[in-house]
Amino acid sequence: MLVAMTSNNVPDWVPASGLRLRLAGIHFDAVRVRGVRGEAVLHHLADATDGRPGPVVREVSGGRWTYFLIPPGSSKEYDWPPGAACFGPCARDQYVGIPAPHGNTYPLSWRCGPPVAGEFVDPDLLHEIVTAQLCLPPT
Repeated sequence: MLVAMTSNNVPDWVPASGLRLRLAGIHFDAVRVRGVRGEAVLHHLADATDGRPGPVVREVSGGRWTYFLIPPGSSKEYDWPPGAACFGPCARDQYVGIPAPHGNTYPLSWRCGPPVAGEFVDPDLLHEIVTAQLCLPPT
């Protein structure tokens, strides 16, 4: 079933149009993984959550980063492996680009649709998958 996205169910930190930088650790923490490894993490996360992993931002140029948005303050509870960068209370003054739900947001986009207010990636599940993926040798 498709649910129409309105300004009532999109978090207030998501811009109405274009892109905005948001300070990590305020509205969300983020875990960033590069390129195909980020896509592999997302694939496994989506499988484990029946296709609704929570808010994930993808960059389609440059490093092709994938940003997994988790509840604010939760990133400090985990020892993230090399290759997973933590944005939140474990780091200072780091910003994450947040795209609008629709329209021209190049080079960022919501990978599994824009978030619903209060929705985040499950940090326990993300940590488990990231650790498993980043500890594998590259293919």
